[in-house]
Amino acid sequence: MLKVSRPTPSHFGIYVTDLERMVAFYTETFDLTITDRGEGRTFKNTLVFTSASADQHHQLVIASGRPKEATFSTVMQISFVVPSIQHLRDISARAAARGATEVRGLNHGNALSVYMLDPEGNTVEVYVDTPFYVSQPHGDPLDLSKDDETLMRETEAICRRDPSFMPLAQWQAQFARQSPAPN
Repeated sequence: MLKVSRPTPSHFGIYVTDLERMVAFYTETFDLTITDRGEGRTFKNTLVFTSASADQHHQLVIASGRPKEATFSTVMQISFVVPSIQHLRDISARAAARGATEVRGLNHGNALSVYMLDPEGNTVEVYVDTPFYVSQPHGDPLDLSKDDETLMRETEAICRRDPSFMPLAQWQAQFARQSPAPN
């Protein structure tokens, strides 16, 4: 069971046209585990529940029912955090091989991100956090052909030039002071 002290975003669901293709895309690209699957009793769609964590039954629900004529996705982005820059490289390659398009890197200062469109046009972000904070939105090009040390050195230099720069720990302390006390 997750321990939370206030309402906390925890999972999301998307409608898809081709359920099997999209389940394969997300499970194979992001190593998600299918935790349950079935037809809803009151929600008459097929639902596939997936997770990357044993402490969360589902983090992404993939639901049938998106009309074939839907050409615009109202999903702003689906984001996945990863543990390393190498994961960004690996997932970018896997995603492209599985039908992702418009794969591009962006350096947000506080995170290094790769954005793409999944096979049905939903924007997906894969990111790794950095130990820096700068005000958002912030975006510089990200060249993942550079080695990790170079990327982090360049990111720190970019961040330090931004007037809003602070170490992440300092930003986190500010956040804690501004947040409501747990009940």
